[in-house]
Amino acid sequence: MIPRIAFEPDAQPPLSGIRVVDLSRLVAGNMVSLQLADQGAEVIKIEDPERGDPLRAWRVKGLSLYWKVYARNKKSLALNLRPDAGKRALADLLATSNVLIENYRPGTLEAMGLAPDTLHARNPGLVIVRVSGFGQSGPYRDRPGFGSLVEGMSGFAAKNGFADREPVLPPLALADMIAGLYGAYAVMIALREVERGGRGQVIDLPLLDPIVSILGPDAAIFRVNGELTPRTGSRSATTSPRNVYRTKDGRFIAISASIQAMTERLFRAVGRPDMIDDPRFRTNADRLHHIEECEAPIIAFIAGRTLDENMAVFRAAEVTAAPVYDIDQFLDDPHVQERGIVVEAPDEEMGFVPMHNIVPRLSDTPGKLRFPAPNLGQHTREILSSIGYDAARIDALAANGVIKDA
Repeated sequence: MIPRIAFEPDAQPPLSGIRVVDLSRLVAGNMVSLQLADQGAEVIKIEDPERGDPLRAWRVKGLSLYWKVYARNKKSLALNLRPDAGKRALADLLATSNVLIENYRPGTLEAMGLAPDTLHARNPGLVIVRVSGFGQSGPYRDRPGFGSLVEGMSGFAAKNGFADREPVLPPLALADMIAGLYGAYAVMIALREVERGGRGQVIDLPLLDPIVSILGPDAAIFRVNGELTPRTGSRSATTSPRNVYRTKDGRFIAISASIQAMTERLFRAVGRPDMIDDPRFRTNADRLHHIEECEAPIIAFIAGRTLDENMAVFRAAEVTAAPVYDIDQFLDDPHVQERGIVVEAPDEEMGFVPMHNIVPRLSDTPGKLRFPAPNLGQHTREILSSIGYDAARIDALAANGVIKDA
């Protein structure tokens, strides 16, 4: 069974005491703030009082499951930023904060009277993360940008899929996720500089640059070869054998024999030790050049056995092979369950909601699941009180539609 956890609201993970104001919407900014929240930062989501973060609208059977996962450990301040009173409240909050995350189009923060220089004049140590599609500079800075666009432009989609079919975009917000992880890393660097006596910095975090960084030496390879690398499906352009293979019972196994010793183990495991000294398969370069002939006996061996039978052979031979899981099969795996890679957290609508556990795992100061994703405006009064707003002032803001107090 998936292990169940209890929220620990009084836990003090290592980033306790760091206040993060998150103005972003949807995925990338929420991914930045999730990493910080999971490690103990007080993350305050600034949300439109009427609609909230658009991530709330990504519903499955009426449930905001994306919000439940990516807004855990966060607080909600429902604040209308159009009136001056809303902007003043935000500026007052930022004066007490360590980090600001925003993903407006470049120039929007300045148009609101909240340019980085203005914010730093009041709070010199504030770290400002500016998420955008294409960055704060360059000819595309003013273009709206979603992850799908940069997944296409970056070269990722051109690498993904099969040579005789169209390029394939990832079935998840990959560019946003990568940018979010980079963003959290950059925040920690910037906070370290503040800790050493430096000033708060502006972090220019486009979606485009980070996804390019994971594509490896593609630019260098093109410079050397002068040719585009064709799509290879589940094969690799650099190592062979590496692929996904169908079993007798209609399941799939992933194999990556990316070093010579592993390839030799695989050849022996499928009953073809003669291939080790065959000049067509002797080296990795040879195997890539004769990839169809190399894979044919592997395909035939795996196709003649069930998934469990294949895995028993490969485990005994210490071959790097793994089953290709659907999510239900993944959740049933005993390794996944024992390590608590996915846990079930209490939820007021579902009873318990499964979600990924905190990553990474620190031995002495681990992150904690402290509280569930907030209702819209749930912490409005608490947060404004923390920056010195008295009850009468908060009531007036609510009466004038500047805030929503859940």
